[in-house]
Amino acid sequence: MSAYAAFSQYYDALTQNVEYQARADLLCRLLEKWHHPAGITLDLACGTGSLTCELKKRGLDVYGIDASPDMLAKAQEKAAEEGLSILFLCQKMQQIDLYGTINTCFCTLDSLNHLPGKKALQKALHRLQFFVEPGGLFLFDVNTPYKHREVLGNNCFVRESEALFCVWQNEYTPEEHKVEIQMDFFRRGKGEQYTRDGEQFCEWAWEDEELTAMLEAEHFEVLERWGGYDRVPVMPTTQRMVYVARRR
Repeated sequence: MSAYAAFSQYYDALTQNVEYQARADLLCRLLEKWHHPAGITLDLACGTGSLTCELKKRGLDVYGIDASPDMLAKAQEKAAEEGLSILFLCQKMQQIDLYGTINTCFCTLDSLNHLPGKKALQKALHRLQFFVEPGGLFLFDVNTPYKHREVLGNNCFVRESEALFCVWQNEYTPEEHKVEIQMDFFRRGKGEQYTRDGEQFCEWAWEDEELTAMLEAEHFEVLERWGGYDRVPVMPTTQRMVYVARRR
């Protein structure tokens, strides 16, 4: 079974609170703020393609990449249902190999945190810098060490809806700001019957100084950063950092 095979079946249900339309609007406004024509755009680690489709609807020449074929199958179905022609490629972030250069790259929903450690993040940034045109923008978000330590930590969460019951258990390793995540999904069937699926993966987090240094090493200059998509100042208790970086 491929990575995120089970997760892909429930991903949209678990991210119902994400306002993809508003997020796409904000990302487009940021491009305008920096007087940057989107040009050829990559939605990196696009998942089931919700944001990719919203960007396409706004006229962007966008395509998506994800390491999970099961996620991409959902994305392709979603695009087809909405009558959108979008190219989706199955590639790992640290092994991306594009057909040509791009002007803009988005990477949202803490996708970079899913890379297996600092070396993998460095490799992904190294690969990306080959394909982003000088002056191109890289906009992304990441979970912070504070969130991994104080919010996810060694905690257990439950998500419940009429059709799905999810138990989310974490184990935190402080040296790497690493969280091992075990998700168990119980999907309602006929009567009182449930189907159980499971998914296990890890997330890593990095301090701002460390992440900024890795970006600069790969020719990306941080233009702005803030604490979340509501663009509030970064605080010690910030759970999600949003970055705008430019390829030098």
